Amino acid sequence: MHNAYFDFAAPANEPVLSYAPGTPERAALKKQLSAFKAEQVDIPMYIGGQEVRTGKTVDIRPPHEHKHKLGHFHAGDASHVTAAIEAALKAREEWANTPWEHRAAIFLKAAELMATKYRYHMNGTTMLAQSKNAYQAEIDSACEIIDFLRFNVHYLTEIYRQQPASSPGVHNRLEYRPLEGFVLAVTPFNFTAIAGNLPTSAAMCGNVVVWKPANTQVYSANMIMKILIEAGLPAGVINLVYADGPTIGDICFAHPDFAGIHFTGSTGVFQTMWKTIGNNIHKYKTYPRIVGETGGKDFVLAHKSANVDVVVTALARGAFEYQGQKCSAASRAYLPSNIADEVKTKLAAELKTMKQGTTEDFSNFVNAVIDERSFDKIAKYIDNAKNDPKAKIIAGGNYNKSEGYFIEPTVIETADPKYVTMCEEIFGPVLTIYTYDADKFEEALVTVDTTSEYALTGSILAQDRYAVELATRKLVNSAGNFYINDKPTGAVVGQQPFGGARASGTNDKAGSALNLYRWLSARTVKETLVPPTDYRYPFLKES
Repeated sequence: MHNAYFDFAAPANEPVLSYAPGTPERAALKKQLSAFKAEQVDIPMYIGGQEVRTGKTVDIRPPHEHKHKLGHFHAGDASHVTAAIEAALKAREEWANTPWEHRAAIFLKAAELMATKYRYHMNGTTMLAQSKNAYQAEIDSACEIIDFLRFNVHYLTEIYRQQPASSPGVHNRLEYRPLEGFVLAVTPFNFTAIAGNLPTSAAMCGNVVVWKPANTQVYSANMIMKILIEAGLPAGVINLVYADGPTIGDICFAHPDFAGIHFTGSTGVFQTMWKTIGNNIHKYKTYPRIVGETGGKDFVLAHKSANVDVVVTALARGAFEYQGQKCSAASRAYLPSNIADEVKTKLAAELKTMKQGTTEDFSNFVNAVIDERSFDKIAKYIDNAKNDPKAKIIAGGNYNKSEGYFIEPTVIETADPKYVTMCEEIFGPVLTIYTYDADKFEEALVTVDTTSEYALTGSILAQDRYAVELATRKLVNSAGNFYINDKPTGAVVGQQPFGGARASGTNDKAGSALNLYRWLSARTVKETLVPPTDYRYPFLKES
């Protein structure tokens, strides 16, 4: 055993490639997209280091071209969930006892592979199966997941360094153990980086993981798993299964070795999970860690001093990048009456310039929503707004699913600050605007704070510093990530740790040390160097 202390310094964020015309990365990515479209992949589950195929296959098709088949994955059942838990528990002791520098090396190697050899594989799978344009894929499935891996290694090193004081004759230390049992990671479709971070952050801390991705993200999840295996991840540390959610929950939440869940998804699902875990609390060896990020109804509040073009850009990007399918996407906007008309006019004009279509055409700013279920849900909100006297469509409003699940960037205007699309999470390219009296800014702050159950992201746009300070103070509980003079999206690992409170989740801040603490269990060790040999204290003496 070595006796060295290892340092993993803070990394720089992975540079974002532009994919501009004539760049080598543009040519390389287009070549990889063509290669992926020319083949059909057969994607297994990964349990205990083995590729598992059931024969019960589910097709994978691009949301923007649903007649094309990219391949299929093999769906699992209860037996595969049980096998994944058993494989994880079998791997637990050896993985937990693996020295930190060897665990760290695996994830640093995976990050390097993603940054170089597999960068276009990561982006290509995300672009095709999740319908992200080249830039949105680059900042997600390349840069962010690479940053998660590198920064988490650094943060965990800093945590391990934190040690208690020792008094004379005593040596104290803290040991940071993994949790006793297995961790369940349930990941969403919309960010490949989140899908990769939820299982790896727990595994990095020495935990073993059962990973259930969204069906619509399996194509890129498979790529992540293949890279982790190539990087040297031991069998059973992370087990990737494609069973349905209720089956996963029934088995994992009833298991005595269930030690925690790392979740990103809907509020309703997370609340059901929490309730089930609570009902089963007597079954577990330890109190499970419950960590979740569950969506938002994110706001942009403009002050009367705001620059019109800044507001328009923040709304155009914040609401419609990746078709509004970001937990952080701007979906409700509050405009002051003095600039509202100009903002709406310019925003509508901007939306007309946004091209929509396949991800392979790099001139398309907007692509397709993730699947037919999502398409139908969003279309229903738009249709209801068209037929509701409390609302009107001022831009967009059209949709078509004959070739792909395309919904135009849509702006709804309402005179009711509590209108349904101001309150409910839609998760699509729909922005609702409410105009308030420009001289009643403080009333608008109250409206923003009390309208939604969520508190994930939000932004204030103003040139008046007093207005910025007031909004920052009054909206302290309204957003876990608060932006000043910017759109409410685009958190960067190491710069803006991400997460919200209220119905948006447990605010455990992915991309920071705060999240990693949840996957560690500390043990205090006190060693007395020269132990006493007499129970009597000096105060007992009479003189």
